[in-house]
Amino acid sequence: MDGDTFKLLKSDSTTVNVRLANIDCPEKKQPFSEKAKQFTSDAIFGKTVTIKILKTDRYNRYISNVIYNDSLSLCHELVKYGLAWHYLKYSKDETLQTLEDEAKRKKIGLWQEPSPIAPWDWRSSKKKRKQ
Repeated sequence: MDGDTFKLLKSDSTTVNVRLANIDCPEKKQPFSEKAKQFTSDAIFGKTVTIKILKTDRYNRYISNVIYNDSLSLCHELVKYGLAWHYLKYSKDETLQTLEDEAKRKKIGLWQEPSPIAPWDWRSSKKKRKQ
């Protein structure tokens, strides 16, 4: 699991895999991957959260928006603190774009890197290297 994917323990003691909607956190071995994972863990571990399931993906994960501490959007907070990209391929959320633009401008989190590589580009280049 990483910053945008985690196991959720439901009230009936079963677990489900959740993938945060509309964002993409750095992949393992990318800068800020561990910080994103830790942020997500700190925000939700052992807490009651609200998830809004948008759909199920091909990996049987719930693509969801997660609200914690009664009103904070986990997706928004990760982007705000420079720990995730707004995933434009799947989202037109203007708030996420504004938060990303602000984090870039202030060089917060991954935006302090000289040339941050989006996770989708990183995954693509990794696949090409394996071929």
